[in-house]
Amino acid sequence: MGKIMMKGNEAIGEAAIMAGCTHYFGYPITPQSELTAYMSKMLPKRKGVFLQSESEIAAINMVYGASAGGARVMTSSSGPGISLKSEGISYIACSEVPAVIVNIMRGGPGLGDIQPAQGDYFQATKGGGHGDYRLIVLAPSSVQELVDLTQEAFELADKYRTPVMVLGDGMLGQMMEPVEIKERNIKKYPKPWAMTGAKGRPPVRITSFDVDPNKLEEIDWRLKRKYDEISEKEVLFEEIQTEDAEILIVAFGSVGRISKTVLRELREEGVKVGLLRPITLWPFPEKKLYELAGRIDKFFVAEMNTGQMVEDVERSVKGRTEVSFYGRPGGVIPTPKEIEEKIKKILGR
Repeated sequence: MGKIMMKGNEAIGEAAIMAGCTHYFGYPITPQSELTAYMSKMLPKRKGVFLQSESEIAAINMVYGASAGGARVMTSSSGPGISLKSEGISYIACSEVPAVIVNIMRGGPGLGDIQPAQGDYFQATKGGGHGDYRLIVLAPSSVQELVDLTQEAFELADKYRTPVMVLGDGMLGQMMEPVEIKERNIKKYPKPWAMTGAKGRPPVRITSFDVDPNKLEEIDWRLKRKYDEISEKEVLFEEIQTEDAEILIVAFGSVGRISKTVLRELREEGVKVGLLRPITLWPFPEKKLYELAGRIDKFFVAEMNTGQMVEDVERSVKGRTEVSFYGRPGGVIPTPKEIEEKIKKILGR
């Protein structure tokens, strides 16, 4: 397949199918409903299973069941729906079965609005559900990255037997761009743990709890060792013109995309700006930020929220550099000009 024009939400669906997704369970919510609609139309044509559930809670538990049976499975929603799915996501993490969850963020809290926002950062990276678990969280900044990271999400989910979240926003989900969606070389991870029928082999058991606190503690520490391995091996980020930067922009997703325009325009004016765009929000690029803080005096974090990722940036730099923040919550998209003016003010220009 060559490059074609696709809306972001639909591109996610096609990328998932090309990556071997065979089961999708979801419930419509703006601004991701086109993804559910696309899967309802295309997945059955490709010998897959689509089911619109009666609720978000039902959808995530269907994901749990299909994954326990060894299927490559996905669900999607927006912030309020992810809130309802959070208990099930915690069950999936504890049971160590793979799943891909897409969140196309909208304004909040509460019902909020249907405009793009990044207010679900805490929800995605700090849990959302209960207990000691983590999600791998991938943050695309273009429709092509929606494609690439959705396909990567299935690989990571199977590799580590863990839920993986693709965290986009309403702007990415609704925009159209030329994309290339390739037939992915699907790595076949053995799934001896899957519940596929016990004929000819000992039965397997998948559960999300153990009533013996000592055994549950063992589960928690096993998960912790897995998360430590992911933190070492799976950190992704984009770094642009940091070599001579006097100030570093740290931004993810759509704001990371906007920040590339900011960088280009300020560089043309002689302002030495660099950019670090986290692609994995968890694991977070802590080591890279700490390294950059040793040679760049000022960090500037821009987000479409009231300041969520900025906490991880401050934690990563450990006081080595000054960290400023600019945010537009509630579904307001910051313009390059706004960010440029804030940076110039910080630099005394």
